[in-house]
Amino acid sequence: MGSGSIRRSAGALFRGVLSAPRAKAGTFTDVPTTFCASTASPASPASPLASTDPTAPSASAAPSAAGNTGRAARNGFPLRTAAALAASGLLASPLLAGTAHADPKAPAPPSTMSQIGGGRLGTPGVQVALRPGAPKLPGPDALTARSWIVSDAESGKVLAAKNPHWRLAPASTLKMLFADTVMPKFPKNQKHTVKPADLAGMGAGSSLVGIKENLSYTVHDLWLGVFLRSGNDAVHTLSAMNGGTKTTVTQMQQRAKELNANDTHVVTPDGYDAPGQVSSAYDLSLFARQGLRNADFREYCSTASAQFPGDEGKGGKRATFGIQNTNRLLSGDYDIKPYPGIAGVKNGSTTNAGSTFTGVAHRGDRKLLVTVMNPEKKEHNEAYKEAAKLLDWGFVAADKVDPVGRLVGPRSEDDGTGAVKAKGKGKDAHESTQAALNSTGGANGAWTAVGVGSGVLALLGIVAFAVRRRRPRK
Repeated sequence: MGSGSIRRSAGALFRGVLSAPRAKAGTFTDVPTTFCASTASPASPASPLASTDPTAPSASAAPSAAGNTGRAARNGFPLRTAAALAASGLLASPLLAGTAHADPKAPAPPSTMSQIGGGRLGTPGVQVALRPGAPKLPGPDALTARSWIVSDAESGKVLAAKNPHWRLAPASTLKMLFADTVMPKFPKNQKHTVKPADLAGMGAGSSLVGIKENLSYTVHDLWLGVFLRSGNDAVHTLSAMNGGTKTTVTQMQQRAKELNANDTHVVTPDGYDAPGQVSSAYDLSLFARQGLRNADFREYCSTASAQFPGDEGKGGKRATFGIQNTNRLLSGDYDIKPYPGIAGVKNGSTTNAGSTFTGVAHRGDRKLLVTVMNPEKKEHNEAYKEAAKLLDWGFVAADKVDPVGRLVGPRSEDDGTGAVKAKGKGKDAHESTQAALNSTGGANGAWTAVGVGSGVLALLGIVAFAVRRRRPRK
């Protein structure tokens, strides 16, 4: 595969996706995930009412928050629920009680949320239906995320969830939607020479894979940069090939609508914090499930490490350097081992989003999807640790719980009410019915007909760059 060939994949995680020959060793780069200064409005940074201004300087620049409310208003920043959120801490139900690690000033979820996939998914708090003998979920001290969901990847049945439709900043997990939207448009071997304009508009402190102007890269190289290093430079280059950032954002929003992902509002293609940019644990699971139907998507998201093109030397020969996947359940870290059976998908971290993660793993014939958004506990790799706990529980509990909802399919196959392959849009997607709980998702689990294997090896000696989420200024 040339300079972008895979150096170590996840053990041929999917049938038909072969491990490429090992390339020569290179130096691993450790590019931090997106980390930007907060310029939040008076509302919570994790709510749709407050997101970081993408033009803000990096966290190390000690920015001022003055004038942000005015900027937000000029940009059409939604303020209609601010009063409700301010009072929500007094009105939260016992299901929403904070943990020993929770911030007492942390916002509570809206009292009503979307009911796509089932009415219980729109109810605040933890939703689970245990049968006799079913294992209990880990307690609130172990699962501190503001929102999470664990579901069967094939049937789409939701095993348990907490505030899955809460609209929160998604960080780089939004790149799953970017990939599902753009990836089918360009063959892997197509080359592109990067122009200075291609890299314009990236937010300060963006995560980068190390793309250089006036050098050429294959589409394969660029997608490795997107998935392994969460490279915003790779995203912007692919967006430029796709007609520009504005066109790509419009297409991503259209794609989200087609996938019934109505919690999602796209502002930037890379997930960088921006006013009004939100998604939900439910929607992120939809993006992962749909993306995994694409063999190339599966290959990239399951690759633990690879060689990436570097500078051009004498005679035009390109050097390469090693890049490692920042998904720590895939690549491992000094305080966490690769999760058995993990096969992707995407992680993220920004000031407003905190840590976010969507993962897919298999055990026997069972494939589970999990999404975790913004753990209140700010320990190193906490999002991965909580995701692993949910996967552990899900694999044991899958046949011992009743589903509390389901992941719906695209509108072309599913109108959101349980009528798979319905013609037209059907009923309003927010008016979920009990029929939704009885649907097995039809063709939406087709990607799992491709086998998922294990065998990811930890890359020892790599110490993660720990990103400390700064609290936004008031």
